[in-house]
Amino acid sequence: MEPSSEWHTTPLPALIFPNATGKVALLPPDLVHRVHEYAKSLLDAENERYASQTGSANSARQFYSTIMSSGTLSDKISALTLSVQESPLHNVRALESLVGLARKRSRGQAVEVLGALKDLFGIGTVLPSDRKLRTFANQPDLQAAFGSKRKWTANDPLPNSLTQAHLILWAFEDWLKATYFEILKILETWCNDEVVFARGKAVDYVCQLLKEKPEQEANLLRLLVNKLGDKDKKIASKTSYHILQLETAHPLMKPTIISAIESDLLFRPGQSLHAQYYAVITLNQTILSNKEEEVAKKLLNIYFSLFGKLLAKPQPAKPPVSEVNAIKINQKGDVQGGGGPAGRAARRKLAEKEKATTVEDDLREKMLSAILTGVNRAVPYANTNDAVFEKHMDTLFRVTHSSNFNTSIQALMLIQQLNETHQGSIDRFYRTLYESLLDPRLLTSSKQALYLNLLFKSIRSDLDIKRVKAFAKRLLQVVSMHQPAFTCGAMYLLRELEAIFASLSAFVDDHEDNESDEEEIFHDVDEYHSSSLPTVQPQQKATSPHKPRSKEVYDGRKRDPSHSNASNSCLWEILPFLTHYHPSVSLFAHKFLRHDPMPPKPDLQSHTLIHFLDRFVYRNPKTTAPARGASIMQPLTSSSTTLVSSATSLRQRNKQPVNSEAFWKQEAEKVEADEVFFHKYFSAVGKGREKAKKQKDKKKRKRSGDEGSEEEDEGDEEEIWKALVGSRPDIEGADAEGGFDEDDDDLDDLDDLDEEMGSASADEEDEKKVNPTATGSFDDDEDMRIDFNEDDDSLLGSDDDVPSDLDKAFEKEVQATRPMQPEAKRGKGRNRERKQKRMKLRQLPTFADADEYAKMLDGEEEDDDA
Repeated sequence: MEPSSEWHTTPLPALIFPNATGKVALLPPDLVHRVHEYAKSLLDAENERYASQTGSANSARQFYSTIMSSGTLSDKISALTLSVQESPLHNVRALESLVGLARKRSRGQAVEVLGALKDLFGIGTVLPSDRKLRTFANQPDLQAAFGSKRKWTANDPLPNSLTQAHLILWAFEDWLKATYFEILKILETWCNDEVVFARGKAVDYVCQLLKEKPEQEANLLRLLVNKLGDKDKKIASKTSYHILQLETAHPLMKPTIISAIESDLLFRPGQSLHAQYYAVITLNQTILSNKEEEVAKKLLNIYFSLFGKLLAKPQPAKPPVSEVNAIKINQKGDVQGGGGPAGRAARRKLAEKEKATTVEDDLREKMLSAILTGVNRAVPYANTNDAVFEKHMDTLFRVTHSSNFNTSIQALMLIQQLNETHQGSIDRFYRTLYESLLDPRLLTSSKQALYLNLLFKSIRSDLDIKRVKAFAKRLLQVVSMHQPAFTCGAMYLLRELEAIFASLSAFVDDHEDNESDEEEIFHDVDEYHSSSLPTVQPQQKATSPHKPRSKEVYDGRKRDPSHSNASNSCLWEILPFLTHYHPSVSLFAHKFLRHDPMPPKPDLQSHTLIHFLDRFVYRNPKTTAPARGASIMQPLTSSSTTLVSSATSLRQRNKQPVNSEAFWKQEAEKVEADEVFFHKYFSAVGKGREKAKKQKDKKKRKRSGDEGSEEEDEGDEEEIWKALVGSRPDIEGADAEGGFDEDDDDLDDLDDLDEEMGSASADEEDEKKVNPTATGSFDDDEDMRIDFNEDDDSLLGSDDDVPSDLDKAFEKEVQATRPMQPEAKRGKGRNRERKQKRMKLRQLPTFADADEYAKMLDGEEEDDDA
């Protein structure tokens, strides 16, 4: 046979069966065994012939042999993989070597080899992509070729037109099917490994093999579904993602995958809530279409079966030990632990048990929410008009009384959606929704925007105006306990309803009939009957109504909103919000009462306390991050379909920061109500800063004018200094070329300090010379230096022996060449004198020489002698 990478497409001679009938009898097992052994011997001979022909003549084969004998593990894997890719049928031993390497318990080696095998069997051509492999006994042509011949041996010729090529291909296919099953066993072992990395890689390989080829798809699907219950959340989440990708690649596998999840995970005894939860969130992400009504119906049956399982009351069991010191009886009938107080280990076990119970309850609520999400997504694609679906409505109403209010909102949303086609439970739905307004969990719910949207959609579709008014009154009654964000959303909701129901405007404007104002009518007591009374009463007050009661008063305690008589009242609950502490609430209330245009659609996040504090510390709104891990089934947020929004809207993100100049310079009329405070504050601060900036610029301009006159004086000083240096070269120092360095950082700091503090008086400057801590300058601090009782001449360094009369001569020359300064410039002159003195002190050496130390010591000895 010719070598080929796609062995399953090798052309074979056509088989001719002259005596073939419609029905072929099964071959005896002993005959199949003899033929199979003969075919395997032919396959081995074919591999040996290929190895002998290509081993010496082919340079690539020699290179592969060298790498497999002396190369690294990666090199061996690459060489074996290339050999198998050339001709899988003629490289059986190379494939066996790869499988043997995958069986080793070295985690890194096994993962690498399994990756190579995945590429061969998955995206490679080793397995056919259009059919499954067959065993040798299940080859249809084999049974037809032998027919009624039952006593065939290896020495006999092959019957009919059967050739050795047929037997070689069938034997290789049988061997390949068994080898592939062994690889799946290895993958199953690594799927249960204790290391998360190895489990994650094994799950990836299983999914890719299942997606690419149909071989062993039932076993691969079982492995993949079982990993939904992995104890690690990352592995369970990755498995869910792989299953959804598999459904996208092969839509016809949806019923098979759903059945596998149902039988192997959801309703299998002993499965944990963790595994069931990830199975449910995988099912509710399934993409459905209008052509998949049966799939949607199957999903709904699963969901409602899980509802009944989760909402069923648990069987009465023995009361658990709730106290640490409770007495337990062991199997021997004695008191467990001697009856004494429980120790540290017992208390720890009890705490762990209570924690596990809490986690399980939370997971149960999350699972209810996931099931409701799935029902919401499957209902539009299923036929809900049948009688079977009617019995599920009671289950949904039971979910509305769940301990988690967010789950109750989801259940109400589903019932509201179903009421569009089922009108039988419409009154029960509005009673439940009316009752939910008083639920205290609404105060802290994270789904308040979702609840307001549900409320708006439900009331908008109601045809009973009495019920609409009852909802309006109760809504304004309960929002007084809510945060301003929810209050603004409720008022915006009422304004939108007012545009739909015209009678709501009169509900706001018309006053309530006060029937308690009744006339009091007095009648005289009859004298004849009064004589028989023991006590005489001159008059008795009798009241009678001025007119009979024609209508009932409003009663907000009614369970049914239609029976609360809200239409006989008015919307006086809006009055307290006119003086609300929050400016946005007060603005919405005034707009609603006066029927003025409302502000833009409220964003609940923009009216919260944390948003106010974020604005106060100048934090810009968070940018919208790209969605990562978001479900493709999640609907996009649309401003046209929702009443209010809980996320930061585009209008809020485009706002200017409150501390920016563009914000506080805008007109006060254009500022929103909740930003008036910031506008007033930063306007005052900004104007003060502008004024200070103008004064600073004025000082800089004045300083630049003074520096122009000082440059002329400095030019004269440089000429005098050059003349002195020319006459006395021995005093030339480091600053001889550039004169006095008045651009030093310390001097600049001193100038800035003098300008900020203003022009100091002469007495203050003398005090600074005595007390250098007042200026903070180390150079002027004469008290910080050690007094060696030396002359001024001894302070000069040995390198620059400048005579003591040089300073006086220099000052005289400077004063002679400088014109008389007015009184306003005396402060500048004093500063310049101090700078010159500091420059001279900087030229002094840091340490004294040996002669000066000797002179100092001699002076101390003389003092001691005296």
